[in-house]
Amino acid sequence: MSMRLIACDRSRSGAVLAILNEAIENSTALYDYQARTPAMMDAWYDAKEKARYPVIGVIDAADELLGFGSYGPFRAWPAYKYSVEHSLYVERAHRGQGIGRLLLTELIAAATRQDYHMLIGGIDAQNAASIALHRRLGFEQCGHIRHAGFKFNRWLDLTLHQLLLKTPAHPLEG
Repeated sequence: MSMRLIACDRSRSGAVLAILNEAIENSTALYDYQARTPAMMDAWYDAKEKARYPVIGVIDAADELLGFGSYGPFRAWPAYKYSVEHSLYVERAHRGQGIGRLLLTELIAAATRQDYHMLIGGIDAQNAASIALHRRLGFEQCGHIRHAGFKFNRWLDLTLHQLLLKTPAHPLEG
């Protein structure tokens, strides 16, 4: 299958919304109960644009969005300014085809270009495919939070996986 990376702008918000809502409704990739609305996606894109966080997509030869990824703040306090939390979602019918690897590789490159130092991902402990992908790209598990969420009538454990980057060359406080 022919695939390529793109900057996933607002023109694709409907496809992003569909992928995200499928994950909310049918998986533990996102610990949320309610589907997102178009207005919520507008606010999400506003926040990404304001903070200069990328939204990266993978499309096929027919221009169909197969998956997307982004990152945002890890925590709100200033000393965390070099740390970002990433997320990526692949359309259900296209999982297991290397799309997640393309997205995560590009997110790592984008974070490096923007001088971040640490990428962290929160992954459901039962999501073996995502955990294996992160390990293959150099992430290490740095935490395991038991019973962090409750969805589908069961407790969910959250694992945290981090990748330390060689950037920035000269970190500054403030």
